[in-house]
Amino acid sequence: MAMEKSRVLIVGGTGYIGRRIVAASLAEGHPTFILMAFKAQGARLLEASLDDREGLVAAIRQVDVVVSAMSGVHLRSHNLMLQLKIVEAIKQAGNVKRFLPSEFGADPARLGDALEPGRVTFDEKMAIRRAIEEANIPHTYVSSNCFAAYFCPNLCQLKSLLPPKERVDVYGNGNVKAFFVDEDDIGTYTIKSIDDPRTLNKTIYIRPQDNCLTQNELIAKWEELTGKSLEKVHIPGDEFLAAMKDLNFAIQVAVTHYYHIFYDGCLTNFDIGEHGAEATMLYPEVQRGLKYRYPVSNSDDDALVHQGHKSQ
Repeated sequence: MAMEKSRVLIVGGTGYIGRRIVAASLAEGHPTFILMAFKAQGARLLEASLDDREGLVAAIRQVDVVVSAMSGVHLRSHNLMLQLKIVEAIKQAGNVKRFLPSEFGADPARLGDALEPGRVTFDEKMAIRRAIEEANIPHTYVSSNCFAAYFCPNLCQLKSLLPPKERVDVYGNGNVKAFFVDEDDIGTYTIKSIDDPRTLNKTIYIRPQDNCLTQNELIAKWEELTGKSLEKVHIPGDEFLAAMKDLNFAIQVAVTHYYHIFYDGCLTNFDIGEHGAEATMLYPEVQRGLKYRYPVSNSDDDALVHQGHKSQ
């Protein structure tokens, strides 16, 4: 007899990653609760404001799993406050069997020594984790590494969405590995984890080995595709950090994140260990997205040319 599918509430379901999680939840047959924008696809509307504690608790009591996919790019402290409200509502509701907070990047538990000002991102995620664990809420944390559509089309250039035409900035020697993960795959692996006892109270890392590339390897694939060589300008780490002093706060945060990824190797310089699990090993049946992503226009973040093939 097939197990009954968990009822899933997705907060932030119209956002960049949220809409992928909604699609994956529906594809897996979960009764899915989200905003009106997804109702036509089969998701169910739950009206609740994060500022209405009782209404939020009532909404949460209708589901089994809560996934937060709220973006905090520009309003990080506001994001922290809203997620803490979700944690308090889950605690009061008392029925949720799994909560997945909005992380979907580097594991903040491994970045306690991150540089300012970018460490605010990791400190606030850790504050949410502490609240979850102090409330004894069953949870799963998702570390999805680099969003492919953010990093691959521009060859990891910080201030551009399109690939460079003549020269490309290379961070250090360009040989530090990072994981580049298809955003649709992030949605799929996230939903796969919600009912899995192997992921209970653990961090899952999405680390597809064929998408573990250095910046040099990524550039080489682009050059092979286009038949054109780019001038490589190598930027030492101290020079890269020094350049952020005249930039706005949001870009300064991004600079320090890039530093940890492409100079420190923060996505690949550790073993997962017993408190985590690797998503592609847990779910080898997933038909992953195509491997390398390059733009054909800048009109749509998903209008991308794919190289490679679907793999198990």
